[in-house]
Amino acid sequence: MTENTIQEESAASDGDRSVPLSRGLSLKLLVLTVLFVLIAEVLIFLPSIANFRLRWLEERLGTAAAVSTVLVEDDATSLSRAVQDDVLMAIGAKAIAVRDEGVSRLLVVADMPPQVDKHIDLAAAGPMDAMMGAVDTLFFGGHRMLRVFGKVGDSDKEFELVVPDKKLRNAMLVYSRNVAFLSLLISLITAMLVFYAINRIMIRPIRAMTGSMLAFSRAPDDPRRIIEPEDRGDEIGVAERELAGMQRQLQKTLGEHKHLADLGLAVSKINHDMRNILASAQLMSDRLRLVKDPTVQSFVPKLVRALDRAVSYSEGVMAYGRTQEAPPSRRRLRLRQLVDDVQELLGIDPDGGIEFVNAVDPAFEVDADSEQLFRVLTNLCRNALEAMAADRERAVVNRLTISAERIGSVSRIFVADTGPGLPQKARDNLFAAFRGSARSGGTGLGLAIAHELVRAHGGSLELVESVGGRTVFSVTIPAQPVRLEDARGSLRRPA
Repeated sequence: MTENTIQEESAASDGDRSVPLSRGLSLKLLVLTVLFVLIAEVLIFLPSIANFRLRWLEERLGTAAAVSTVLVEDDATSLSRAVQDDVLMAIGAKAIAVRDEGVSRLLVVADMPPQVDKHIDLAAAGPMDAMMGAVDTLFFGGHRMLRVFGKVGDSDKEFELVVPDKKLRNAMLVYSRNVAFLSLLISLITAMLVFYAINRIMIRPIRAMTGSMLAFSRAPDDPRRIIEPEDRGDEIGVAERELAGMQRQLQKTLGEHKHLADLGLAVSKINHDMRNILASAQLMSDRLRLVKDPTVQSFVPKLVRALDRAVSYSEGVMAYGRTQEAPPSRRRLRLRQLVDDVQELLGIDPDGGIEFVNAVDPAFEVDADSEQLFRVLTNLCRNALEAMAADRERAVVNRLTISAERIGSVSRIFVADTGPGLPQKARDNLFAAFRGSARSGGTGLGLAIAHELVRAHGGSLELVESVGGRTVFSVTIPAQPVRLEDARGSLRRPA
């Protein structure tokens, strides 16, 4: 199944989760690009139209200056009225004047207006004044009379021109229309180019990632639903690789959980029958109590305790399959005696080359659930024994030692062995079921169960050291906090 096929199936079944075109990133990107380019064109338009207005006035004033030079050389009074009107009509002005050495001389005039509305000094027109004047002419002009003056070229003379702004405004409107059309065309072309580039670089990969996530959510156990990252070094490439990694990890985790669920169902079925068998064994052990043989009588109590624990574990497995471990029922325990029970259950062969050392002080007490702490120590010790049993050399020291210390109200129990140490893979997945096993074929459930039971006591299970010839686990269990009401009650009791 290809990626496109997966996306098509996802879109068909998850139509309500897909994004329509009207709300997609593509349309938003296109609209925003057009809008931003138009805003940029508007910002450019103001100085542009102001410059157009100044250039239009300068051209008229330059033409008037050329005409004025001719009229000054020839006597302007010698011109007939018809010729003067033709000159002013060609420029579009009402009057032309020149100022030389402080003396102003009117050269040509026709229909002199009663008043002038605005005076424009082209030499002193700054950028802001030019833009404000252009906006004023564009929106409010068309019926005003302007007096434009200034020097032209290197001439010392100052030329003046009285001209209506109607033609100027019409020219500005035509220029604005052309600029608006050109701006819209540039905006559309720019938007299409930007849209095409960003769509290729970003939108399509994001759409592919979205389709992959929807397809993966429909069938997370299907390896074909995992996205195939492109060979890119940017943020999209990093996101695709991270998404692929998360999908693989999630698929692996789901597989492990399914394995756990299947295993739990199988264990529950086996456990149901095992509990009946253990019940029968308990009845047989009760009958052994009647046997007068001293050897039998010495083993019966141990057998009874072992069977009681087996029945308790069997019931606990059933309860765990339904919910989780029961909360610890904590009491003050003599740890050395509990360690002796662990040693008896392990059944270490004295001739097997493995030495068990109970280094716990006889007076040492710990505040814990006896059955759960027994399971913790049993799991840790079994792992240690299995690690040391793999070494068959007679000269190698194989010793399992359990010791304890107290720091304030915190008890620390150490389980140390002289085995080969944990491999790196087991240390990386120390308390993970089915991944933290140190031997081939192991499940890693022992450490996972021990870790859960210790955490239920508010403590911690840690790997203190693991090198060739020495591995140490530490079980830290803090004492229960004393309830304030109980403490006050004990203080009120008479001595």
